[in-house]
Amino acid sequence: MADPSADPSHQTTVSSQRRRRSSSAAKKSPTPPTLNLQEPTSSKDFLGASSGLPANSFAQPLPPIPGTPGYMSLSRSPSPNRGGGWSSPGLTAPFENLSGRSSPRKGYGEYQINGGIGSSNVTWASAKAKSDEINNGYPSFSTRNNGFFSRHARQLSRSLPSFVKGQRDYAEKEKLGRGRRYLNNGTRTGRILGFLGRTIWRLRLRLLVLLIFALAIILFYVTPMHRVYRRAPFLGGGKRFVIILAANQGGGVMEWKGPREWAIERDSVKNKRKYAKKWGYDLEIVDMSTKKRYAHEWRESWEKVDTIRNCMRKYPKAEWFWWLDLNTFIMEPSYPLQQHIFNDLGSNTYRDINIYNPLHISHPFNNTHLDKTALSPVGNGKISSIDLIIPQDCSGFNLGSFFIRRSTWTDRLLDIWWDPVGYEQKHMEWEHKEQDALEHLYINQPWIRTHTAFIPQRKINSFPAGACGDNGEDAKIHYKEADRDFVVNMAGCEWGRDCWGEMYNFRELSNRLNRTPWEKFKDGISDKVKAMKAKPKEKKEKGSS
Repeated sequence: MADPSADPSHQTTVSSQRRRRSSSAAKKSPTPPTLNLQEPTSSKDFLGASSGLPANSFAQPLPPIPGTPGYMSLSRSPSPNRGGGWSSPGLTAPFENLSGRSSPRKGYGEYQINGGIGSSNVTWASAKAKSDEINNGYPSFSTRNNGFFSRHARQLSRSLPSFVKGQRDYAEKEKLGRGRRYLNNGTRTGRILGFLGRTIWRLRLRLLVLLIFALAIILFYVTPMHRVYRRAPFLGGGKRFVIILAANQGGGVMEWKGPREWAIERDSVKNKRKYAKKWGYDLEIVDMSTKKRYAHEWRESWEKVDTIRNCMRKYPKAEWFWWLDLNTFIMEPSYPLQQHIFNDLGSNTYRDINIYNPLHISHPFNNTHLDKTALSPVGNGKISSIDLIIPQDCSGFNLGSFFIRRSTWTDRLLDIWWDPVGYEQKHMEWEHKEQDALEHLYINQPWIRTHTAFIPQRKINSFPAGACGDNGEDAKIHYKEADRDFVVNMAGCEWGRDCWGEMYNFRELSNRLNRTPWEKFKDGISDKVKAMKAKPKEKKEKGSS
């Protein structure tokens, strides 16, 4: 059978039909073909497969836009690309022909990957996503990493010292530690410093808390804060106590004092001032020089009663008043009165005088007309009823160191104690004056016993070895260094003893017992040096002998 395509007439008929279809299609769709600005992903896109047009249709220029010149020169184009076009991503099609070439030109960054065509140009989708981050023409505000440490973390870390074990690796540039110091790199010292640095950094929070705590303690004791704390009534309670010191600054009856007497007074006053300042107590230094209270008498040492009354008026908020003679010395300034006595007043005192009764007073009363409180050896047994605390030595009451409390009972006691009628009748019999007067009131007045308590002698009023020495040393009376007694009273040193010598010895002993660790360390070194220097002298003396 003959092939129809070989017939010349058949070919002429087919070509004429194709021309008619082409011309009719042109009449039906007069609009120009649309451009596809999407980035081509395959070779078919460059041949016009996506637009449905022949590949050579891109070689034909588009008709000019009405109102614009038919030809625009790109010789003065502001575009940085050669031949014109814009460098903004997505605004220039990779295949647009501005140079007159018949085939699309590869754009910047296009390359062949596995036989395909690739490009690094940003697509319209990525450009649109980027534009979504912009609101009204301004970049969106972000609060990320705006903290102080977030913004300055790198600067802070670079300012810290860094210790690297071994040699530095220059292959990784970010691990060179630029701007940091490398101390003794690779040496033992460097490893030790590196270990210490890492340990400190690991424990930085604990060390910071410890540092803050240490600074708080230093500020508390260096500044007056600790005195304010100890003095406040609702904290330390120091304002409740007043120390009354009989200084005798006028010189006594004869208005005369020698160097030793002045030295005793100076050391005693300094000792009390230091103690009162440490714990926030008030200190009242009174002049116990002889005053003529009445026209017909001198009442030296009886001024003690009147002085206590005046101090109660001067310090209306104080509760307890502690009387101290001039010959007393506080051996342990680290003992506050609250902790030493008043926080546990019931166990530190006793109400029944029969526990220690050197005067052999009959106690309690056996009169049937008295109430139960007066007949009881301990009164009502309540701590709140204690208004007078006194120690007893070998001969009875001792008022060189005692406490008295502000109360209605105290006002009555001071009035009767100071009454000149009793002095006029008994002053020739009472050798110890106001002390004997108080003993007389305690023996004969039941209402005195119910508010009086006794405290062990060594608790607030230890004696040196020479005082009350008729029977030798008494464990209840005399000072014991091993027990660190609170106060020493050189009572009776004016008669046959050296007051200044005793005061000096106890002052030096107190300083030695209350040394700080640093002072003990320095004294230990000085003692060793002195011992080393003394050895050659002893050898020379032995050799010469």
